[in-house]
Amino acid sequence: MPINRPLITDGDFQEAMQRQLPVRVFQDDHLINSGATIVRFTDTDVIIQSRVSDLTYYSRRDCEFFEVR
Repeated sequence: MPINRPLITDGDFQEAMQRQLPVRVFQDDHLINSGATIVRFTDTDVIIQSRVSDLTYYSRRDCEFFEVR
């Protein structure tokens, strides 16, 4: 069974990005992305890549992020 750990702080996002852990993204209690990795983050956004040329930008304020182990 996978372990879901919430990503809240910059340190959490940095660790998930460095370890290239898959993440799940929820918005309004709906799963909107799963299995992609974080390639960059700022104070307001998180950029996630699911395929070679597929980058998606998510708002840190509007979405919840969880690392999957």
